[in-house]
Amino acid sequence: MPDSGGGCCRCCCSFIFTLGLTALFLWLSLRVSKPKCSLHKFYIPALNHSLNPRGNTSLIFQLRLENTNKDKGVYYDPVNVTFFDNPTRNHSIGNFTITKFHQGHKKKATKGGEISLNSSSGFDQEAVFRAVSNGSAVFRVDMVTSVKYKIMFWKTKRYKIIVGADVNITTQGSISDPKKGVRLKSDAAKFGKLGIFWVGFLFFVLINLL
Repeated sequence: MPDSGGGCCRCCCSFIFTLGLTALFLWLSLRVSKPKCSLHKFYIPALNHSLNPRGNTSLIFQLRLENTNKDKGVYYDPVNVTFFDNPTRNHSIGNFTITKFHQGHKKKATKGGEISLNSSSGFDQEAVFRAVSNGSAVFRVDMVTSVKYKIMFWKTKRYKIIVGADVNITTQGSISDPKKGVRLKSDAAKFGKLGIFWVGFLFFVLINLL
């Protein structure tokens, strides 16, 4: 007499395995990667020791935003960039808003601007100039925006992006390696790796059930 119990068990395991593969496929299809953000230009002429006179107190910056998704576009809300004259963020010296824009899959966008650093912004030029001279000038750049991802014919909900980085300034009044840039990071990004771990773990369990 056939072992109906064994056949039922195999059918059940096969169903679970198929369900797991389907869930994994959907997760990989719908999974999105946040844009990579980096600072490739940060220049304050007033801090450039080779210039004389050094009266220009503007801050010129340039960001690079990269969509690493292979088949998903990104719709950015206005991108708010805030600058501080120290890593503790207790003294803002200016901010700039980049207008909203769309970015295709696997595309890079360069966005930048210029703000005025004067007495009204609380920028202490001489104090920062001295800090640059002794190698202790560290600024802070924070970027905040929200994005939607376009997957095939529909858009996702908005996802908040909050990233930033400390920026060391050389005696030229700029970052040391503009080509490499400074990566803007978020601690929240670390939690995304947990999702990959659990999917892999569940897939391993399903394999061993067969």
